[in-house]
Amino acid sequence: MLIPSLNKKLDNVFGNRFAPLNIVAYGSFQCRFSIAAYAEVRLLQEVMGSQLLYAYRHCPDPFLHPLSLDAAIAAEVAGMQGKFWEMHDALFETRQPLSRPSLIEIGQDIGVDMSFFTDPGVYRKMAHKVILDFGSGVKSGVRKTPTFFVNGVQYNGRPDFNGLYKACRYVQLIREASSREGRSPSFF
Repeated sequence: MLIPSLNKKLDNVFGNRFAPLNIVAYGSFQCRFSIAAYAEVRLLQEVMGSQLLYAYRHCPDPFLHPLSLDAAIAAEVAGMQGKFWEMHDALFETRQPLSRPSLIEIGQDIGVDMSFFTDPGVYRKMAHKVILDFGSGVKSGVRKTPTFFVNGVQYNGRPDFNGLYKACRYVQLIREASSREGRSPSFF
Protein backbone atom coordinates (compact mmCIF):
# COMPACT_ATOMS: atom_id res chain seq x y z
CA MET A 1 0.00 0.00 0.00
CA LEU A 2 1.01 3.57 -0.69
CA ILE A 3 2.23 5.37 2.44
CA PRO A 4 1.29 8.17 2.72
CA SER A 5 -1.62 8.05 0.32
CA LEU A 6 -1.85 10.45 -2.59
CA ASN A 7 -2.10 14.05 -1.43
CA LYS A 8 -3.38 16.26 -4.25
CA LYS A 9 -2.05 19.39 -2.52
CA LEU A 10 1.46 18.18 -1.66
CA ASP A 11 2.23 15.70 -4.42
CA ASN A 12 3.19 16.72 -7.94
CA VAL A 13 -0.03 15.80 -9.77
CA PHE A 14 -1.11 16.04 -13.40
CA GLY A 15 -4.57 15.49 -14.79
CA ASN A 16 -8.12 15.50 -13.50
CA ARG A 17 -8.07 15.95 -9.72
CA PHE A 18 -11.44 14.19 -9.54
CA ALA A 19 -10.43 11.21 -11.69
CA PRO A 20 -11.55 7.80 -10.43
CA LEU A 21 -8.09 6.39 -11.14
CA ASN A 22 -4.75 7.58 -9.90
CA ILE A 23 -1.24 6.39 -10.52
CA VAL A 24 1.62 7.39 -8.27
CA ALA A 25 5.04 6.77 -9.81
CA TYR A 26 8.34 6.63 -7.96
CA GLY A 27 11.11 7.39 -10.40
CA SER A 28 14.55 8.83 -10.98
CA PHE A 29 15.51 11.18 -13.80
CA GLN A 30 18.76 9.25 -14.38
CA CYS A 31 17.32 5.73 -14.25
CA ARG A 32 17.12 4.21 -17.73
CA PHE A 33 14.05 2.21 -16.72
CA SER A 34 12.28 5.35 -15.48
CA ILE A 35 13.24 7.08 -18.72
CA ALA A 36 11.79 4.20 -20.76
CA ALA A 37 8.59 4.15 -18.68
CA TYR A 38 8.10 7.90 -19.21
CA ALA A 39 6.90 7.40 -22.82
CA GLU A 40 4.63 4.55 -21.71
CA VAL A 41 3.00 6.73 -19.03
CA ARG A 42 2.54 9.59 -21.52
CA LEU A 43 0.64 7.23 -23.82
CA LEU A 44 -1.44 5.97 -20.89
CA GLN A 45 -2.31 9.56 -19.96
CA GLU A 46 -3.46 10.23 -23.53
CA VAL A 47 -5.61 7.10 -23.69
CA MET A 48 -7.12 7.38 -20.19
CA GLY A 49 -7.67 11.14 -20.44
CA SER A 50 -9.80 12.61 -17.67
CA GLN A 51 -10.17 9.19 -16.03
CA LEU A 52 -6.59 9.37 -14.70
CA LEU A 53 -4.70 11.52 -12.22
CA TYR A 54 -0.93 10.98 -12.35
CA ALA A 55 1.48 11.82 -9.53
CA TYR A 56 5.26 11.68 -9.54
CA ARG A 57 7.39 11.10 -6.45
CA HIS A 58 11.17 11.21 -6.42
CA CYS A 59 13.23 8.14 -5.67
CA PRO A 60 16.81 9.14 -6.49
CA ASP A 61 19.74 6.81 -5.94
CA PRO A 62 22.85 9.01 -5.85
CA PHE A 63 25.10 5.98 -5.42
CA LEU A 64 23.89 4.46 -8.68
CA HIS A 65 22.98 7.71 -10.47
CA PRO A 66 25.19 10.53 -9.14
CA LEU A 67 23.01 13.42 -10.39
CA SER A 68 19.62 11.91 -9.59
CA LEU A 69 19.26 13.90 -6.37
CA ASP A 70 20.27 17.18 -8.06
CA ALA A 71 17.86 16.47 -10.93
CA ALA A 72 15.01 15.87 -8.49
CA ILE A 73 15.86 19.09 -6.65
CA ALA A 74 15.98 20.99 -9.96
CA ALA A 75 12.48 19.67 -10.76
CA GLU A 76 11.23 20.86 -7.37
CA VAL A 77 12.83 24.29 -7.93
CA ALA A 78 10.88 24.43 -11.20
CA GLY A 79 7.79 23.32 -9.29
CA MET A 80 8.17 26.28 -6.93
CA GLN A 81 7.68 28.39 -10.04
CA GLY A 82 4.73 26.41 -11.40
CA LYS A 83 6.80 24.49 -13.94
CA PHE A 84 7.34 21.08 -12.36
CA TRP A 85 5.84 19.16 -15.27
CA GLU A 86 7.75 21.13 -17.89
CA MET A 87 11.00 20.33 -16.04
CA HIS A 88 9.92 16.71 -15.46
CA ASP A 89 9.34 16.26 -19.20
CA ALA A 90 12.51 18.10 -20.19
CA LEU A 91 14.64 15.97 -17.85
CA PHE A 92 13.18 12.73 -19.19
CA GLU A 93 13.43 13.89 -22.81
CA THR A 94 16.94 15.36 -22.76
CA ARG A 95 19.56 13.58 -24.80
CA GLN A 96 22.49 15.30 -23.13
CA PRO A 97 24.23 13.77 -20.12
CA LEU A 98 23.08 15.38 -16.90
CA SER A 99 25.44 17.68 -15.04
CA ARG A 100 24.83 20.55 -12.65
CA PRO A 101 25.36 23.08 -15.51
CA SER A 102 23.01 21.11 -17.81
CA LEU A 103 20.31 21.06 -15.11
CA ILE A 104 20.54 24.84 -14.89
CA GLU A 105 20.49 25.15 -18.68
CA ILE A 106 17.43 22.87 -19.01
CA GLY A 107 15.60 24.92 -16.38
CA GLN A 108 16.49 28.20 -18.04
CA ASP A 109 15.33 26.84 -21.42
CA ILE A 110 11.82 26.34 -20.02
CA GLY A 111 11.79 29.71 -18.27
CA VAL A 112 12.69 28.73 -14.71
CA ASP A 113 14.76 31.07 -12.56
CA MET A 114 17.49 28.59 -11.66
CA SER A 115 19.25 30.99 -9.28
CA PHE A 116 17.13 29.27 -6.62
CA PHE A 117 18.91 26.02 -7.48
CA THR A 118 22.18 27.51 -6.29
CA ASP A 119 20.64 29.15 -3.20
CA PRO A 120 21.65 26.94 -0.21
CA GLY A 121 18.42 27.61 1.72
CA VAL A 122 16.14 26.75 -1.19
CA TYR A 123 18.33 23.79 -2.14
CA ARG A 124 17.98 22.35 1.40
CA LYS A 125 14.22 22.94 1.41
CA MET A 126 13.79 21.19 -1.94
CA ALA A 127 16.16 18.39 -0.88
CA HIS A 128 13.90 17.87 2.15
CA LYS A 129 10.88 17.45 -0.17
CA VAL A 130 12.80 14.91 -2.27
CA ILE A 131 13.90 13.03 0.86
CA LEU A 132 10.27 12.91 2.07
CA ASP A 133 9.28 11.38 -1.30
CA PHE A 134 12.12 8.86 -1.00
CA GLY A 135 11.08 8.00 2.58
CA SER A 136 7.49 7.44 1.51
CA GLY A 137 8.81 5.06 -1.14
CA VAL A 138 10.72 3.11 1.48
CA LYS A 139 7.59 2.90 3.67
CA SER A 140 5.55 1.80 0.65
CA GLY A 141 7.94 -1.00 -0.27
CA VAL A 142 9.59 0.60 -3.30
CA ARG A 143 12.71 -1.40 -4.17
CA LYS A 144 13.45 -0.11 -7.67
CA THR A 145 12.54 2.61 -10.11
CA PRO A 146 10.14 3.00 -11.60
CA THR A 147 7.53 1.65 -9.20
CA PHE A 148 3.85 2.42 -9.70
CA PHE A 149 0.83 2.42 -7.42
CA VAL A 150 -2.65 2.23 -8.94
CA ASN A 151 -5.23 3.68 -6.56
CA GLY A 152 -2.83 3.07 -3.69
CA VAL A 153 -1.97 -0.55 -4.50
CA GLN A 154 1.51 -1.44 -5.77
CA TYR A 155 1.57 -2.54 -9.39
CA ASN A 156 4.07 -5.36 -9.88
CA GLY A 157 3.83 -5.87 -13.63
CA ARG A 158 5.96 -4.53 -16.45
CA PRO A 159 6.23 -0.74 -16.48
CA ASP A 160 4.77 -0.49 -19.97
CA PHE A 161 1.55 0.84 -21.47
CA ASN A 162 -0.17 -2.55 -21.83
CA GLY A 163 0.45 -3.62 -18.25
CA LEU A 164 -0.47 -0.27 -16.71
CA TYR A 165 -3.56 0.03 -18.91
CA LYS A 166 -4.74 -3.45 -17.90
CA ALA A 167 -4.21 -2.59 -14.21
CA CYS A 168 -6.25 0.60 -14.63
CA ARG A 169 -9.03 -1.23 -16.46
CA TYR A 170 -9.07 -3.90 -13.76
CA VAL A 171 -9.49 -1.26 -11.06
CA GLN A 172 -12.26 0.39 -13.09
CA LEU A 173 -14.10 -2.91 -13.49
CA ILE A 174 -13.81 -3.67 -9.76
CA ARG A 175 -15.12 -0.18 -8.92
CA GLU A 176 -18.04 -0.55 -11.32
CA ALA A 177 -18.97 -4.00 -9.98
CA SER A 178 -18.70 -2.81 -6.39
CA SER A 179 -20.85 0.24 -7.01
CA ARG A 180 -23.54 -1.91 -8.67
CA GLU A 181 -23.53 -4.15 -5.61
CA GLY A 182 -23.53 -1.18 -3.23
CA ARG A 183 -20.27 -1.99 -1.45
CA SER A 184 -16.79 -0.53 -1.23
CA PRO A 185 -14.32 -1.71 -3.87
CA SER A 186 -11.71 -4.25 -2.86
CA PHE A 187 -8.63 -4.21 -5.04
CA PHE A 188 -6.25 -7.06 -5.77
